[in-house]
Amino acid sequence: MRAEDAARASAPRTPAPPTALPRSADTVLAAGTALGFLADLLLADPRRGHPVAAFGRAATAAERLLWRDHRGAGALYTALCAGGTVAAAAGLSRAVRRSPAASGALTAAVTWAVLGGTSLGREARAVGAALEAGDLAAARERLPGLCGRDPQSLDAQQIARAVVESVAENTSDAVVGALVWGAAAGVPGLAGFRAVNTLDAMAGHKSPRLRRFGWAPARLDDVAGFPGSRLTAALAVLAGPDPRGALRVLQSDARRHPSPNAGPVEAAFAGALGVRLGGTLAYGGRVEHRPVLGAGNRPVEPRDIERAVRLSRRVGALALVVCAGGRLAYRALRGGATALSRAAGPRAARPASGRRRAAGEGRG
Repeated sequence: MRAEDAARASAPRTPAPPTALPRSADTVLAAGTALGFLADLLLADPRRGHPVAAFGRAATAAERLLWRDHRGAGALYTALCAGGTVAAAAGLSRAVRRSPAASGALTAAVTWAVLGGTSLGREARAVGAALEAGDLAAARERLPGLCGRDPQSLDAQQIARAVVESVAENTSDAVVGALVWGAAAGVPGLAGFRAVNTLDAMAGHKSPRLRRFGWAPARLDDVAGFPGSRLTAALAVLAGPDPRGALRVLQSDARRHPSPNAGPVEAAFAGALGVRLGGTLAYGGRVEHRPVLGAGNRPVEPRDIERAVRLSRRVGALALVVCAGGRLAYRALRGGATALSRAAGPRAARPASGRRRAAGEGRG
Protein backbone atom coordinates (compact mmCIF):
# COMPACT_ATOMS: atom_id res chain seq x y z
CA MET A 1 0.00 0.00 0.00
CA ARG A 2 2.83 2.37 0.75
CA ALA A 3 4.25 1.87 -2.75
CA GLU A 4 0.85 2.50 -4.32
CA ASP A 5 0.35 5.63 -2.23
CA ALA A 6 3.77 6.89 -3.25
CA ALA A 7 2.99 6.24 -6.90
CA ARG A 8 -0.28 8.13 -6.71
CA ALA A 9 1.41 11.03 -4.96
CA SER A 10 4.15 11.27 -7.58
CA ALA A 11 1.73 11.02 -10.54
CA PRO A 12 1.06 14.33 -12.35
CA ARG A 13 -2.17 15.93 -11.29
CA THR A 14 -4.78 17.08 -13.76
CA PRO A 15 -5.29 20.83 -13.32
CA ALA A 16 -8.71 21.90 -12.11
CA PRO A 17 -10.96 23.52 -14.72
CA PRO A 18 -10.68 27.30 -14.77
CA THR A 19 -13.33 29.20 -12.89
CA ALA A 20 -14.86 32.55 -13.78
CA LEU A 21 -12.66 35.53 -12.99
CA PRO A 22 -13.91 37.60 -10.05
CA ARG A 23 -15.13 41.12 -10.64
CA SER A 24 -11.96 43.21 -10.61
CA ALA A 25 -11.18 46.80 -9.80
CA ASP A 26 -10.41 47.33 -13.50
CA THR A 27 -13.93 46.35 -14.53
CA VAL A 28 -15.46 48.55 -11.83
CA LEU A 29 -13.25 51.46 -12.89
CA ALA A 30 -14.21 51.11 -16.55
CA ALA A 31 -17.93 50.85 -15.74
CA GLY A 32 -17.83 53.80 -13.34
CA THR A 33 -15.96 55.94 -15.87
CA ALA A 34 -18.54 55.15 -18.55
CA LEU A 35 -21.38 56.04 -16.17
CA GLY A 36 -19.69 59.32 -15.24
CA PHE A 37 -19.16 60.16 -18.91
CA LEU A 38 -22.86 59.49 -19.56
CA ALA A 39 -23.80 61.67 -16.57
CA ASP A 40 -21.79 64.56 -17.97
CA LEU A 41 -23.43 64.04 -21.34
CA LEU A 42 -26.93 64.15 -19.86
CA LEU A 43 -26.53 66.54 -16.93
CA ALA A 44 -23.53 68.75 -17.75
CA ASP A 45 -22.15 70.87 -14.89
CA PRO A 46 -24.46 72.27 -12.19
CA ARG A 47 -24.90 76.02 -12.09
CA ARG A 48 -24.07 76.07 -8.38
CA GLY A 49 -22.22 73.86 -5.95
CA HIS A 50 -19.80 72.27 -8.41
CA PRO A 51 -16.93 70.42 -6.66
CA VAL A 52 -14.34 72.03 -8.95
CA ALA A 53 -15.65 75.46 -8.00
CA ALA A 54 -15.28 74.54 -4.33
CA PHE A 55 -11.70 73.46 -5.00
CA GLY A 56 -11.10 76.77 -6.77
CA ARG A 57 -12.27 78.74 -3.75
CA ALA A 58 -9.99 76.73 -1.47
CA ALA A 59 -7.07 77.22 -3.86
CA THR A 60 -7.74 80.98 -3.93
CA ALA A 61 -7.58 81.10 -0.15
CA ALA A 62 -4.33 79.10 -0.20
CA GLU A 63 -2.86 81.47 -2.76
CA ARG A 64 -3.61 84.49 -0.58
CA LEU A 65 -1.93 82.77 2.34
CA LEU A 66 1.12 81.36 0.55
CA TRP A 67 1.86 83.87 -2.20
CA ARG A 68 5.44 85.04 -2.46
CA ASP A 69 7.25 86.24 -5.53
CA HIS A 70 9.26 83.02 -5.59
CA ARG A 71 9.09 79.67 -7.37
CA GLY A 72 9.45 77.79 -4.10
CA ALA A 73 6.28 79.35 -2.72
CA GLY A 74 4.43 78.36 -5.88
CA ALA A 75 5.76 74.82 -5.63
CA LEU A 76 4.53 74.57 -2.01
CA TYR A 77 1.13 75.92 -3.06
CA THR A 78 0.91 73.38 -5.88
CA ALA A 79 2.00 70.48 -3.69
CA LEU A 80 -0.52 71.29 -0.97
CA CYS A 81 -3.47 71.84 -3.32
CA ALA A 82 -2.84 69.09 -5.85
CA GLY A 83 -1.24 66.66 -3.41
CA GLY A 84 -4.03 67.14 -0.89
CA THR A 85 -6.62 66.43 -3.57
CA VAL A 86 -4.87 63.22 -4.63
CA ALA A 87 -4.51 62.09 -1.01
CA ALA A 88 -8.19 62.72 -0.28
CA ALA A 89 -9.26 60.86 -3.43
CA ALA A 90 -6.97 57.96 -2.57
CA GLY A 91 -8.45 57.79 0.94
CA LEU A 92 -11.98 57.67 -0.43
CA SER A 93 -11.03 54.98 -2.92
CA ARG A 94 -9.45 52.88 -0.19
CA ALA A 95 -12.50 53.27 2.03
CA VAL A 96 -14.88 51.81 -0.58
CA ARG A 97 -12.57 49.37 -2.34
CA ARG A 98 -14.26 46.28 -0.83
CA SER A 99 -17.64 47.23 -2.30
CA PRO A 100 -17.84 47.14 -6.11
CA ALA A 101 -21.08 49.13 -6.04
CA ALA A 102 -19.68 51.89 -3.84
CA SER A 103 -16.40 51.97 -5.76
CA GLY A 104 -18.21 52.23 -9.07
CA ALA A 105 -20.47 54.98 -7.74
CA LEU A 106 -17.47 56.95 -6.48
CA THR A 107 -15.72 56.60 -9.84
CA ALA A 108 -18.85 57.72 -11.68
CA ALA A 109 -19.35 60.73 -9.40
CA VAL A 110 -15.74 61.89 -9.67
CA THR A 111 -15.71 61.33 -13.44
CA TRP A 112 -18.83 63.45 -13.80
CA ALA A 113 -17.31 66.15 -11.57
CA VAL A 114 -14.04 66.45 -13.50
CA LEU A 115 -15.38 66.19 -17.05
CA GLY A 116 -16.62 69.32 -18.75
CA GLY A 117 -17.31 68.33 -22.33
CA THR A 118 -21.04 69.02 -22.34
CA SER A 119 -20.70 72.43 -20.68
CA LEU A 120 -17.90 73.25 -23.12
CA GLY A 121 -20.16 72.51 -26.07
CA ARG A 122 -23.06 74.42 -24.52
CA GLU A 123 -21.01 77.58 -24.00
CA ALA A 124 -19.44 77.37 -27.44
CA ARG A 125 -22.83 76.97 -29.11
CA ALA A 126 -24.21 79.96 -27.19
CA VAL A 127 -21.45 82.18 -28.56
CA GLY A 128 -21.93 80.70 -32.03
CA ALA A 129 -25.68 81.36 -31.93
CA ALA A 130 -25.05 85.00 -30.99
CA LEU A 131 -22.61 85.39 -33.87
CA GLU A 132 -25.00 83.75 -36.32
CA ALA A 133 -27.70 86.20 -35.20
CA GLY A 134 -25.33 89.14 -35.68
CA ASP A 135 -25.39 89.99 -31.96
CA LEU A 136 -21.73 90.82 -31.39
CA ALA A 137 -22.40 92.28 -27.94
CA ALA A 138 -23.98 89.03 -26.72
CA ALA A 139 -21.12 87.01 -28.18
CA ARG A 140 -18.60 89.19 -26.37
CA GLU A 141 -20.53 88.80 -23.14
CA ARG A 142 -20.50 84.97 -23.35
CA LEU A 143 -16.87 84.55 -24.49
CA PRO A 144 -15.28 84.83 -20.99
CA GLY A 145 -17.10 81.61 -20.12
CA LEU A 146 -14.76 79.83 -22.52
CA CYS A 147 -11.43 81.65 -22.41
CA GLY A 148 -9.62 84.54 -20.76
CA ARG A 149 -9.21 86.74 -23.82
CA ASP A 150 -10.33 90.36 -23.87
CA PRO A 151 -13.61 90.13 -25.82
CA GLN A 152 -13.96 93.88 -26.41
CA SER A 153 -10.93 93.89 -28.70
CA LEU A 154 -12.26 91.07 -30.94
CA ASP A 155 -14.48 91.24 -33.99
CA ALA A 156 -16.88 88.46 -35.04
CA GLN A 157 -14.27 86.44 -36.94
CA GLN A 158 -11.76 86.70 -34.09
CA ILE A 159 -14.38 85.59 -31.58
CA ALA A 160 -15.24 82.58 -33.74
CA ARG A 161 -11.56 81.69 -33.93
CA ALA A 162 -11.18 82.05 -30.17
CA VAL A 163 -14.13 79.71 -29.61
CA VAL A 164 -12.80 77.03 -31.96
CA GLU A 165 -9.35 77.23 -30.33
CA SER A 166 -10.92 76.99 -26.88
CA VAL A 167 -13.03 73.98 -27.89
CA ALA A 168 -9.93 72.25 -29.25
CA GLU A 169 -7.77 72.92 -26.19
CA ASN A 170 -10.48 72.12 -23.65
CA THR A 171 -11.34 68.86 -25.39
CA SER A 172 -7.96 67.76 -24.10
CA ASP A 173 -8.04 69.56 -20.75
CA ALA A 174 -11.68 68.97 -19.80
CA VAL A 175 -12.29 65.52 -21.30
CA VAL A 176 -9.50 63.40 -22.76
CA GLY A 177 -6.75 64.22 -20.26
CA ALA A 178 -9.00 63.33 -17.34
CA LEU A 179 -10.00 60.03 -18.96
CA VAL A 180 -6.35 59.15 -19.58
CA TRP A 181 -5.35 59.77 -15.97
CA GLY A 182 -8.46 58.01 -14.72
CA ALA A 183 -7.52 54.90 -16.70
CA ALA A 184 -3.96 55.10 -15.40
CA ALA A 185 -4.58 55.88 -11.73
CA GLY A 186 -8.29 55.59 -11.00
CA VAL A 187 -10.12 58.15 -8.87
CA PRO A 188 -6.88 59.78 -7.59
CA GLY A 189 -5.78 60.22 -11.20
CA LEU A 190 -9.08 61.83 -12.19
CA ALA A 191 -9.12 64.22 -9.23
CA GLY A 192 -5.42 65.01 -9.41
CA PHE A 193 -5.53 65.90 -13.10
CA ARG A 194 -8.46 68.25 -12.60
CA ALA A 195 -6.72 69.87 -9.62
CA VAL A 196 -3.52 70.48 -11.58
CA ASN A 197 -5.41 71.83 -14.58
CA THR A 198 -7.44 74.17 -12.37
CA LEU A 199 -4.34 75.45 -10.59
CA ASP A 200 -2.74 76.22 -13.94
CA ALA A 201 -5.84 78.14 -15.04
CA MET A 202 -5.79 80.13 -11.79
CA ALA A 203 -2.09 80.79 -11.24
CA GLY A 204 -0.14 79.57 -14.26
CA HIS A 205 -0.13 82.95 -16.02
CA LYS A 206 2.76 85.10 -17.17
CA SER A 207 1.53 88.22 -15.40
CA PRO A 208 4.14 90.05 -13.29
CA ARG A 209 2.53 88.86 -10.06
CA LEU A 210 2.40 85.20 -11.07
CA ARG A 211 5.47 84.85 -13.26
CA ARG A 212 7.46 83.10 -10.53
CA PHE A 213 4.70 81.88 -8.22
CA GLY A 214 2.81 80.28 -11.10
CA TRP A 215 5.81 78.49 -12.58
CA ALA A 216 5.19 75.22 -10.69
CA PRO A 217 1.49 74.75 -11.57
CA ALA A 218 2.18 75.70 -15.20
CA ARG A 219 5.02 73.21 -15.57
CA LEU A 220 3.13 70.45 -13.74
CA ASP A 221 0.15 71.03 -16.01
CA ASP A 222 2.43 70.66 -19.03
CA VAL A 223 3.55 67.26 -17.74
CA ALA A 224 0.06 66.09 -16.74
CA GLY A 225 -1.48 67.24 -20.02
CA PHE A 226 1.11 65.63 -22.28
CA PRO A 227 -0.51 62.18 -22.78
CA GLY A 228 -4.05 63.55 -23.10
CA SER A 229 -3.09 66.17 -25.66
CA ARG A 230 -1.35 63.61 -27.87
CA LEU A 231 -4.32 61.27 -27.70
CA THR A 232 -6.68 64.16 -28.45
CA ALA A 233 -4.66 65.15 -31.51
CA ALA A 234 -4.53 61.55 -32.77
CA LEU A 235 -8.27 61.05 -32.32
CA ALA A 236 -9.03 64.40 -34.01
CA VAL A 237 -7.07 63.17 -37.02
CA LEU A 238 -9.07 59.92 -37.08
CA ALA A 239 -12.50 61.40 -36.30
CA GLY A 240 -12.30 64.64 -38.27
CA PRO A 241 -13.78 65.28 -41.71
CA ASP A 242 -10.32 65.64 -43.28
CA PRO A 243 -7.82 63.16 -41.77
CA ARG A 244 -5.10 63.96 -44.33
CA GLY A 245 -5.42 67.69 -43.74
CA ALA A 246 -5.36 67.19 -39.99
CA LEU A 247 -2.24 65.06 -40.16
CA ARG A 248 -0.53 67.53 -42.47
CA VAL A 249 -1.13 70.55 -40.22
CA LEU A 250 -0.32 68.50 -37.11
CA GLN A 251 3.05 67.49 -38.50
CA SER A 252 3.97 70.91 -39.88
CA ASP A 253 2.62 73.39 -37.32
CA ALA A 254 2.11 71.76 -33.90
CA ARG A 255 5.65 72.47 -32.68
CA ARG A 256 5.39 76.14 -33.61
CA HIS A 257 2.79 76.80 -30.91
CA PRO A 258 4.21 78.18 -27.61
CA SER A 259 2.26 75.60 -25.58
CA PRO A 260 3.60 72.03 -25.83
CA ASN A 261 0.10 70.60 -25.32
CA ALA A 262 -2.21 73.13 -26.98
CA GLY A 263 -0.08 73.07 -30.13
CA PRO A 264 -0.83 69.49 -31.25
CA VAL A 265 -4.51 69.76 -30.35
CA GLU A 266 -5.17 73.07 -32.08
CA ALA A 267 -3.14 72.05 -35.13
CA ALA A 268 -5.09 68.80 -35.47
CA PHE A 269 -8.42 70.64 -35.16
CA ALA A 270 -7.31 73.30 -37.65
CA GLY A 271 -6.39 70.67 -40.22
CA ALA A 272 -9.43 68.51 -39.57
CA LEU A 273 -11.85 71.43 -39.96
CA GLY A 274 -9.91 73.06 -42.80
CA VAL A 275 -9.57 76.40 -40.98
CA ARG A 276 -6.77 78.72 -39.95
CA LEU A 277 -6.07 79.14 -36.23
CA GLY A 278 -3.54 81.13 -34.26
CA GLY A 279 -2.31 84.66 -34.87
CA THR A 280 -2.62 87.78 -32.72
CA LEU A 281 -4.65 87.64 -29.51
CA ALA A 282 -5.00 89.67 -26.31
CA TYR A 283 -5.19 88.51 -22.67
CA GLY A 284 -6.13 91.23 -20.20
CA GLY A 285 -4.33 93.95 -22.09
CA ARG A 286 -1.32 91.73 -22.94
CA VAL A 287 -0.97 91.09 -26.68
CA GLU A 288 0.51 87.84 -28.03
CA HIS A 289 1.48 87.08 -31.60
CA ARG A 290 1.21 83.32 -32.03
CA PRO A 291 2.17 81.35 -35.13
CA VAL A 292 -0.60 80.58 -37.59
CA LEU A 293 -1.74 76.96 -37.67
CA GLY A 294 -2.96 75.80 -41.08
CA ALA A 295 -1.87 78.91 -42.94
CA GLY A 296 -3.20 77.58 -46.25
CA ASN A 297 -6.72 77.08 -44.87
CA ARG A 298 -9.57 79.59 -44.83
CA PRO A 299 -10.38 81.84 -41.84
CA VAL A 300 -12.75 80.57 -39.16
CA GLU A 301 -16.44 81.37 -39.64
CA PRO A 302 -19.23 81.25 -37.04
CA ARG A 303 -20.60 78.05 -38.59
CA ASP A 304 -17.30 76.32 -37.78
CA ILE A 305 -18.10 76.51 -34.06
CA GLU A 306 -20.78 73.83 -34.42
CA ARG A 307 -18.39 71.71 -36.49
CA ALA A 308 -15.73 72.02 -33.78
CA VAL A 309 -18.20 71.03 -31.05
CA ARG A 310 -19.25 67.93 -32.98
CA LEU A 311 -15.63 66.95 -33.54
CA SER A 312 -14.95 67.48 -29.83
CA ARG A 313 -17.80 65.14 -28.89
CA ARG A 314 -16.59 62.45 -31.26
CA VAL A 315 -13.07 62.72 -29.86
CA GLY A 316 -14.39 62.48 -26.29
CA ALA A 317 -16.44 59.36 -27.06
CA LEU A 318 -13.48 57.71 -28.76
CA ALA A 319 -11.24 58.61 -25.83
CA LEU A 320 -13.67 56.86 -23.47
CA VAL A 321 -13.50 53.72 -25.61
CA VAL A 322 -9.71 53.85 -25.80
CA CYS A 323 -9.16 54.51 -22.10
CA ALA A 324 -11.79 52.16 -20.64
CA GLY A 325 -11.04 49.52 -23.25
CA GLY A 326 -7.32 49.86 -22.63
CA ARG A 327 -7.82 49.30 -18.92
CA LEU A 328 -9.87 46.17 -19.55
CA ALA A 329 -7.38 44.90 -22.12
CA TYR A 330 -4.58 45.40 -19.61
CA ARG A 331 -6.56 43.39 -17.07
CA ALA A 332 -7.12 40.59 -19.58
CA LEU A 333 -3.45 40.46 -20.51
CA ARG A 334 -2.41 40.52 -16.88
CA GLY A 335 -4.87 37.75 -16.04
CA GLY A 336 -3.68 35.66 -18.98
CA ALA A 337 -0.04 36.06 -17.98
CA THR A 338 -0.88 35.07 -14.40
CA ALA A 339 -2.77 31.98 -15.57
CA LEU A 340 0.13 30.93 -17.79
CA SER A 341 2.65 31.33 -15.01
CA ARG A 342 0.50 29.26 -12.65
CA ALA A 343 0.03 26.55 -15.26
CA ALA A 344 3.73 26.46 -16.09
CA GLY A 345 4.86 26.34 -12.47
CA PRO A 346 3.95 22.73 -11.57
CA ARG A 347 5.15 21.41 -14.93
CA ALA A 348 8.50 23.08 -14.40
CA ALA A 349 8.81 21.64 -10.90
CA ARG A 350 7.98 17.99 -11.69
CA PRO A 351 11.10 17.13 -13.75
CA ALA A 352 13.32 18.47 -10.98
CA SER A 353 11.49 16.35 -8.42
CA GLY A 354 11.84 13.36 -10.71
CA ARG A 355 15.56 13.98 -11.05
CA ARG A 356 15.91 14.24 -7.31
CA ARG A 357 13.99 10.98 -6.83
CA ALA A 358 16.15 9.28 -9.43
CA ALA A 359 19.29 10.55 -7.76
CA GLY A 360 18.00 9.38 -4.38
CA GLU A 361 17.24 5.91 -5.71
CA GLY A 362 20.71 5.68 -7.21
CA ARG A 363 22.31 6.56 -3.89
CA GLY A 364 20.20 3.92 -2.10
